[in-house]
Amino acid sequence: MRWTALLALTVAAALAADALGVPSPAMLAGLGVGLLFALRTPWALDLPSPAVRGSQAVLGVSFGLLVDADTLRELGSTALPVLVVSAASLAVTVAAGVLMARLTGLDRPTAAFGMIAGGASGIVAMSRDLGADERLVSVMQYLRVLVIVVTVPVVAAVVVGDGGALRATAAAPSGSWAAGLLTLGACVVAGAVVARVTRLPAGSMLGPLLVAAAAGLVDLPVVATPDVVLEAAFVGIGLMVGLRFTPSSVRRAVRILPATLVGIVGLILASAALGMLLVAWADVATLDAYLATTPGGLYAVLAVAGTAPGVDAPFVLAVQTLRLFLMLLAAPLLARWVAGRTGDG
Repeated sequence: MRWTALLALTVAAALAADALGVPSPAMLAGLGVGLLFALRTPWALDLPSPAVRGSQAVLGVSFGLLVDADTLRELGSTALPVLVVSAASLAVTVAAGVLMARLTGLDRPTAAFGMIAGGASGIVAMSRDLGADERLVSVMQYLRVLVIVVTVPVVAAVVVGDGGALRATAAAPSGSWAAGLLTLGACVVAGAVVARVTRLPAGSMLGPLLVAAAAGLVDLPVVATPDVVLEAAFVGIGLMVGLRFTPSSVRRAVRILPATLVGIVGLILASAALGMLLVAWADVATLDAYLATTPGGLYAVLAVAGTAPGVDAPFVLAVQTLRLFLMLLAAPLLARWVAGRTGDG
């Protein structure tokens, strides 16, 4: 009865959030409803471990399927500048995380993962496995997404006079339900084997992600995960985080909000500066460079890129996909580096 009530309220909240145009409605609905149940009921609910690992695996496959040969070919002669700028953006987020830890007293893993710019749902999903407090990471990550969703259309409107309507853009190949489930199952099973053999950190997510990306790069007939399964995974990750909140963690999250907002603004400005390097180095249009290097908010960025006149949407998608992939794969290495620094300090 408790789980039935929790899931029913979560579905209702997700539908309402989607109708209002809230970014990542399923994830945020799970997070909000889980938080409500954790703080306002005496029920000690915790998402079962298989559900957590399954949700992580589904997200891993969905991220991996964003990578394919056609997307990478869009980079063309700009590949080297894009790689340099993407690596620089990772360095900027690491620096922001270190500064955040010093200003707020957060532990370094939580501050670092909270400031990683891109793949918010993926970072939240793996942060617990890599030693961070996923509750605070989720607050920081989704505040960044919210700021970007609000500011990207405004910047586009200033530059070209029309920011475009915010609507989700699917990047992965579509197809039948059966084919999508078959792709998902194959990538999850193969990804689990890869993770076990290589002892991959956060393997529940990164194993399927690597397998799905490899399948796309070699042009295997892969099909996107059915939307309802993907949304269920987002709900699962949201509930995983929300149900673990306590009154003290909520108070801590509120205390770090001002510093987090300052850090987000700094990330956006630094990313815009890196975008201007693409303008000078690779002869990329100003708005293309800005949208390609925006630190997250993938679907909002693609929506604007697909509707603003004159924007090279395939290029924006290619750069954003490369950056997202880099951030997710770098997360375990970052966790090890931070743990080493913490041990030394």
